[in-house]
Amino acid sequence: MTLETTLAAIRPADEAAMTAARELQARLTKPAGSLGALEELSVRLAGLAGVCPPPLPAPATVAVFAGDHGVHAQGVTPWPQEVTAQMVANFVAGGAVVNAFARQAGADVMVIDVGVAIPLHGGANLLDANVRRGTRDMSVTAALTREEALAAVEIGVQVAGTLADQGARALLTGDMGIANTTPAAALIAAFTGAAAEVVTGRGTGIDDATLAHKTEVIAAALRRHAPDPADPLGVLAAVGGLEHAALTGFILGAAARRVPVIVDGVIAASAAVAAAAFAPDAVAAMVAGHRSAEPGATVALAHLGLEPLLDLGMRLGEGSGAVLALPVVSAAVRVLHEVATFDSAGVSEK
Repeated sequence: MTLETTLAAIRPADEAAMTAARELQARLTKPAGSLGALEELSVRLAGLAGVCPPPLPAPATVAVFAGDHGVHAQGVTPWPQEVTAQMVANFVAGGAVVNAFARQAGADVMVIDVGVAIPLHGGANLLDANVRRGTRDMSVTAALTREEALAAVEIGVQVAGTLADQGARALLTGDMGIANTTPAAALIAAFTGAAAEVVTGRGTGIDDATLAHKTEVIAAALRRHAPDPADPLGVLAAVGGLEHAALTGFILGAAARRVPVIVDGVIAASAAVAAAAFAPDAVAAMVAGHRSAEPGATVALAHLGLEPLLDLGMRLGEGSGAVLALPVVSAAVRVLHEVATFDSAGVSEK
């Protein structure tokens, strides 16, 4: 699907299914509201699916989109750029944290090279969809052309559609890209109106001086480009990354297929606010997996009106927090499928 046809397919949540889910929750053998956020999550997922109870979110796949960044040249991270390609190889070999978490949760891992600077060797779970070998330096010029940004968005759309066609009932966002918290912060600032110093974090663990420099690099890029949030493709092109653009398409593709997409940390959150700028109704498909320690993630989730399921102080990326949240999402849905009602169980109500 193209971006245009994807946007046309995104619809609001189904109110009748949500009402049915709320009524079913009220009849289950538990005090009303006793499952807290899980109850509203089950209602939202029913609204997305258009049926109560909604499908269980299995099988599930985490799609790890990988790219490099020209702004790395500005010294915003101490990590060398070649780590991106090295970590992609680690994902393909099954040796990263996201692989371990995915095995625990029963999810598949797919890796997509959408913008890695170093050419990669293949693997059964590696898709070569490289748009260009890393972005340009957004502090000097636009990171991408509009055509490159659109190509990356449509790769994400296609990956979501292919996985849905293959039977995936939950899609999880993953990412890899040294320096990618810098464009993520710029995107969140552009779409929410928050100041650079509010949304910029330490990424992989930079010191105070590097944090101050990183913040100024982001602020200067925003001043240079003055990205318009009403033109989300233009924002992605000006200050985004190829993995951010592809994740935006991935989230939109999930929404068009009415498949829940569990959003990971700050990279995914920046893509989520971009996706919402393209199609506000796409938020109905989004589940906030966890609250990243990166400050921009909290700003982005508040902008979207989403509450994260987990808060573990994590800031790894890779899709790690989204995968950890998958069993929680599954539990929320399973309640609607399997818990007896007061009538069926012969349990007295108050």
